[in-house]
This record gives sequence, structure tokens and C-alpha cells, in this order.
Amino acid sequence: MYARRIVSVSRPLASIKTVKIPAAFVQRALLSNGPIRNDPTPTAPKSSQSSVDAKKISSLISDIKASATPKMAQTITPTLSKFTLNDKVAVVTGGARGLGNSIADALCDVNLKALVIFDVLKQHGDEAVIELTKKFNIPVVFHQVDVRQKDSVQAAVDATVSEFGKIDILVAAAGIADSNLPAEGYDVEMFRRLIDINLTGTFVCAQAVGNTMIKANSPGSMIFIASMSGHIVNWPQQQSCYNASKAAVIMLSKSLAAEWARYNIRVNSISPGYMDTALNRVPALDAQKKLWKERTPMNRLGNVDELNNLAVFMASDASTYMTGTDVIIDGGYCTW
Repeated sequence: MYARRIVSVSRPLASIKTVKIPAAFVQRALLSNGPIRNDPTPTAPKSSQSSVDAKKISSLISDIKASATPKMAQTITPTLSKFTLNDKVAVVTGGARGLGNSIADALCDVNLKALVIFDVLKQHGDEAVIELTKKFNIPVVFHQVDVRQKDSVQAAVDATVSEFGKIDILVAAAGIADSNLPAEGYDVEMFRRLIDINLTGTFVCAQAVGNTMIKANSPGSMIFIASMSGHIVNWPQQQSCYNASKAAVIMLSKSLAAEWARYNIRVNSISPGYMDTALNRVPALDAQKKLWKERTPMNRLGNVDELNNLAVFMASDASTYMTGTDVIIDGGYCTW
């Protein structure tokens, strides 16, 4: 079963209070075609003030009301509008911290309707709800979910659909890494656990969300967080199981993309390189990080937010002809 924490905040409707606008301010606004200002500029002659007709005043009031709408709505172009997530509901697994949390933040930043986090880490999930709700003023829900458990995932998906009516976006970012473990001594149970979380967990979540989209005859976008390790063998650390799991995630995304294209469900993946996450900011990895940077043409680790724009693109209507694609963001590591 799952635990649940919700903070739901409705978007406030713009309200315009009736105010008396001095005629001088009205005339200045009409003459300058600019904003109404309360500065002590000279007023127009009385005869000019009387020439303000009803249509111009009505137009001015409409402009004032329009100024109460979000800035994005006033200035966004048709091209940029495709990158927004208006009226969309997103589920992010592993969204309580790390790369998943950073991507969740980015989705909220482009006008997402509601965000739902599936994660096994309750404390981090609760904290993410408070932080994202306060920052973006949208409904944010946390379900404590083990992505390996089908019943737990299905219950959380059902609860999400019951509350918000649909799921438009799935970001499968839940995963773990075992590293510096030679294959000849790798514990088989550890191997099974990693595959179960990284690969099986991704499939379980995709299956549950995919069935919901298919049943509703609703298009959707799924984004799997893979790794450049699904393309190359990392050096110097030994991590055969992790590499194999991420290669499988990439192929899973391509396979589901082919199967579900007829339902207008797109499935893509992102393969990050070495990222400057909290898990990598430990003294024990300092020597390896030096080698990682040296083998990366850009000579640095990626920032946690450098996957965000691609995730937004894949989730949005800006990428409606893109499916079955894996995009590597690694600072050029795989080019050498």
C-alpha cells in the first residue's frame, strides 16, 4: 500500500476591483498608449479631458483587466506556447530529490496543471510537496511508492486519475546505482535488486500509466531517465549491472514507443553523463571525478538542471513527432 501527502492550492482567479480613475490619468494613458502612471505630470487641458469618449474608456478598462493575467499569457508566441504544459498532469517517479526533483521543478515552471510524485522516500517527498507548492502555487501530491510493486504503483495511478481526471506525462526517474563492484564478486541479490528497481520499476510504472492513457483514448508523453552508461562502459569504476540496466531502459523506451505509437503515446529517453548530484558530492569520489572530467570534452560535470529543458521539450507539444529517441547529454563524453 502507499502513504499519501497532498497540498492542493487552487490558482486564484484574477479579480478586478472597481476604482475611480482620474480623468488626467486616463487622458495620459490614451495619448501615450502606455501604462497608467501616478506621477505628478501636467494634466491635459480640461477641453481635451472632455473628449474622452465611452469607447476609449471601455478599451482602457479592458487593458487594465488584461494586465491582471499572467505575464506569460500576454507575451508568449505561438512557437513558445508549444513548450508549455497548460492543463497537463505529470507523474514523476523518483521526484523527491536529485535529477527527478529538478525535472519536476522544471515541469511546474511551464504552467503544469498538477504534479504527482511517486517515491519511496517519504521525508524527501513531503519536503518536495511543500517546496514546489509554495514556489509554483499548483496542486502537488506525493505518494509513497515502491516502483517494483505493481499493486502500490497501480493504487497511486488510480488515485491520481481519480483526483485530476487524467495523466498526460510520465517521467520515470526512479533508480539506483551500484558502482566500483567487480563482476566476479558481484552479489547476485544486489544484481537482482538493481535490475528490479531500474528496469522492472520503469516498466511497471509505464504499464500502469500507459493503460490509463489507452483506456481514456488520451495522448501522452513518457520520458525514461536512462544513462550514457547504456551506450558506453564507464571507466575506471566497475558497474556492469548498472550499465546493463540502463541499456535495457533505452531499449524498453524504443520498444514501447513502437507498440504504443498507435495510441498516440510517445516514449523517449534521456541519457545523462556524469552529473553534479548530491550523491556524487562525497570525498570518496573526488579522485574519480577528476578522471571523469578529464575524459569529458567540456571538462566538467553536468549541473542537475541541465536535463530540464530537454525534459520539458519531450513532455510538451513541441515534440509531437518525436518518439523512440534517446538523447545523450554528457558534455561530449561519448564522442571520445
